Amino acid sequence: MTTLIKTFAAAVVGGALLTSAAIQPASAQPAVSAFLPVANEPPPKLIVEPPIPHRLAAGAVLIPYRTENFRILPIFGPGALDVSPRAGHLHVTVDDLPWHWADASDDQTVVVVGLPPGPHKILLELAQPDHKVIGGKTVSFVVPSVASSHQH
Repeated sequence: MTTLIKTFAAAVVGGALLTSAAIQPASAQPAVSAFLPVANEPPPKLIVEPPIPHRLAAGAVLIPYRTENFRILPIFGPGALDVSPRAGHLHVTVDDLPWHWADASDDQTVVVVGLPPGPHKILLELAQPDHKVIGGKTVSFVVPSVASSHQH
């Protein structure tokens, strides 16, 4: 008899929970779907970490990064500006050189090898598909002189 009472009580409590969930208005739970554009997207954010120390000591510069409200994808040109959620690529510039490269791989790590020992800086910029820069971060570091061996 005790098992029957426990089962009945559980059914009553479960039914009450289902009823209260069903009564909540649809607006209490916002509709989110990968198939719909995101309205009022918050601004994109680029988070960049310093180079991984033990790899830097070996002469390889590995800079971890991540993005918020921005996806790194291999899409380019003005036709891709309306992609939602927002997407683009990185521009990577080493030591203020007059050229840079575009990284659309979303590996969440920029890798540069072969820099001579000494101080360096790398600029990572979020760029829209039309290459318009919307923000960036600079990482400064020193490649040690003991990094002459090419371990990768």
